Amino acid sequence: MFHSSLGFPIETVIVFVVLTTVAIFLDLYAHHNDKPISLSNAIGWSLFWIAVALGFTLYLYLHHGSEAASLFITGYVLEKALSVDNLFVIMALFSWFAIPNNYRHRILYWGIIGAIIFRAIFVLIGTGLLSLGSWMELVFSVIVAFTGIMMIKKREEDDQIKDYSKHIAYRIAKRLFPTYPKIVGNHFLLSQKQLNIELAKPENQDLVNKIPKSILYATPLFLCVMVIEISDVMFAFDSVPAVIAVSREPLIVYSAMIFAILGLRTMYFVLEAMKQYLVHLGKAVVCLLFFIAIKLALNASYHLFDFGIDISPTMSLYIVLGILSLGIIASFIWPGKKNK
Repeated sequence: MFHSSLGFPIETVIVFVVLTTVAIFLDLYAHHNDKPISLSNAIGWSLFWIAVALGFTLYLYLHHGSEAASLFITGYVLEKALSVDNLFVIMALFSWFAIPNNYRHRILYWGIIGAIIFRAIFVLIGTGLLSLGSWMELVFSVIVAFTGIMMIKKREEDDQIKDYSKHIAYRIAKRLFPTYPKIVGNHFLLSQKQLNIELAKPENQDLVNKIPKSILYATPLFLCVMVIEISDVMFAFDSVPAVIAVSREPLIVYSAMIFAILGLRTMYFVLEAMKQYLVHLGKAVVCLLFFIAIKLALNASYHLFDFGIDISPTMSLYIVLGILSLGIIASFIWPGKKNK
């Protein structure tokens, strides 16, 4: 049996690639129109993506044993949970850029494509660094713990409205292309001809002499995508070490992250509708980060000094699910001011 460089037989890699490719095409076909995604539609597709992930879990269980399946599903659940904070950032971005509901899934699509690429790069780097020795686990432990601390500080500043015009991605995009301040259909960039058509409209006469000459012009959709992509790089820097703490197998880590990410586009619309009822979920995510930091530190101590605890994949899964369940239950028991 041939083995890939990802630590698993080539057949398993092919199953992963085929499963994700078919699912992506199904999703794109179902959401190719610029129509708002209803809550029922979002819930249905979210369940579809969960079913796809569970199907791959079953494949791993049947062909590689319960440990591989436990590692995958733990990484998948962890990435899903950590993605919640990223989705809240995207909600704030859509609000700041005034993106209509019917164009949001298109922006999320390109954001997810970027996430898939960035995750591949970070997973290769992360697993490569861990191969240098157990002391790297201590470094990753500090990174994950620092992420948890920053999330706590960020939640204390949630009442402040962030000005995304100061974001580095926003400034880079404006340097690359002159910007047209209005949304024009689903266009991310406008040609000179398209711009002239827009400027010829009576309501846009005040913009005629304010936009410099160029070949292409950025719209708010493009600026929003740029900010999302750069924000996701920072998110990958935080989340990849956390998921790598579950397993060092590149395929396990990458497949868990990808299946979680592919379901984010529809999960966004579910979370947007449910966010007022999940007020303590963010706190559960912070607790998860501290658990992963402790797990990494204990594992490193166990290998370096023969003193520590090596938490099994199954136990890690139970702890991750337990923390998330407590966060959801607490949100319904103590809904907070938003639901009163």
